[in-house]
Amino acid sequence: MFGVTILGNNSALPAYDRHPSAQIVTLNDQLFLIDCGEGTQMQLARYKVRRSRINHIFISHLHGDHYFGLPGLITSMGLLGRDHPLHLYAPAPLNDIIQLQLQAADTVLPFPLHFHPLEGEGVIVESEKFSVESFKVVHRIACWGFIIREKKKPRRIDRDKAVEYDIPATFYERLKEGEDYTAKTGSIVKNEWVTLPNSPGLSYAYCADTVYTEPIADKVKNVSLMYHETTYLKGLEDRALARFHSTTEQAGNIARLAQVNRLLIGHFSSKYECLNEFLDETCAVFPDTELGLEGVTYIVK
Repeated sequence: MFGVTILGNNSALPAYDRHPSAQIVTLNDQLFLIDCGEGTQMQLARYKVRRSRINHIFISHLHGDHYFGLPGLITSMGLLGRDHPLHLYAPAPLNDIIQLQLQAADTVLPFPLHFHPLEGEGVIVESEKFSVESFKVVHRIACWGFIIREKKKPRRIDRDKAVEYDIPATFYERLKEGEDYTAKTGSIVKNEWVTLPNSPGLSYAYCADTVYTEPIADKVKNVSLMYHETTYLKGLEDRALARFHSTTEQAGNIARLAQVNRLLIGHFSSKYECLNEFLDETCAVFPDTELGLEGVTYIVK
C-alpha cells in the first residue's frame, strides 16, 4: 500500500481543530514522516500510527510550524524504548538545535539518531524498494520538497504459467529481473513465457512552503500524487507573494504544468474556517484535486 495520511494541514497557527504541517507516507512496510509541526505526536496517537515504525523523518525547513513537534517526538521515542536507528533529513542548523535541547535536559537517546543535512538536490535515500529525492522550492528561508518513488521489478510473475513450467519459487526473484530459467532437462524456459511486464512504480511529491514558481513543475513532472500548499485563496495573490506562499489557483497551475495524476492541497491559513472555496478554486484549474484533510489517508495510484 502506498498512501499519505494527513496529520496537520494548517499553516503557522493551529485553528479550527487544524494542526501545523505533518504527514505520514506509508509505502508497504515503510513509514515516512514529512514535517513535524507542534502536536504531531498527539496526532500520531489519535490516528493510531505506530511511532516505532517510523525510520525516516524529512523536515522541509526551519519555520516552527514544520518542526516544533520534533524534539518531543524524538524524546518520546526514547522513553518508549526505541533501540533501532532513526534517520533525520533536514537543513543543517536543525542538528545543533536538537543537540542543544538534549544536552540542556541531560538526555541521552537509547537509539542511534543519524542526521543527514540537506545540501543539494537529488537522491537522499536509496533502497531496493524505494528512493527519496530532495528538490529546492522558493520560500523566505532555505526550503526543500521531497519525492518518494516506489521501485518495482521490471517483470511480474504469471504464477499459473510458472507452475505449468515447474519453476521453483526460489527462482521467482530472478524471473522478475528478466532471467530465463534452465530446467533440469536442460531446456530453456523463456522469461516472457512465464512473466508479464510490471506496472510503473508510483510516486508522491511534497512541495512544502513555496511562492508560486513554474520551474517546480519540471521537478515533479508526472508524479502520481502531488501535495502543494494553498495558504490563501486566489484573491490574495499579493499577500501570498509577500509571504512566499501560494494560492489555490497557483497550486492548480503547477499541477497542470507538471501533468501530475492528482493534486492534494493543504497548509491553509488560519484566517479561513471553511475550506470549501479552496477546493472549488483549485478544481477550476486542475479538476483532479482533493483537500488534504486531517486523519484521511489518500491512496497513491
